[in-house]
Amino acid sequence: MNVEIRVIPNARKRAISRAGSQLKVKLVSQPRDGKANEELIEYLSGVFGVKRSAVRILRGEKERNKVVSIDIDEAALDTLDDS
Repeated sequence: MNVEIRVIPNARKRAISRAGSQLKVKLVSQPRDGKANEELIEYLSGVFGVKRSAVRILRGEKERNKVVSIDIDEAALDTLDDS
């Protein structure tokens, strides 16, 4: 499943929430040398209980708005709260 994600790097703590059809993910890493992207992949794999290889950034590797492929079904996204 492809998911649109808005990344907020350099946050105080990790968090994930749903904003309409998009996910908002706060990361503690700074967006330098791919550290925030690595943290995003690690965090999403932990939240959805999939292997790291099941999470791939399709678009927006150097942007805050990204399209990420995650090997999950839509029911897994419904567990996140709207905010």
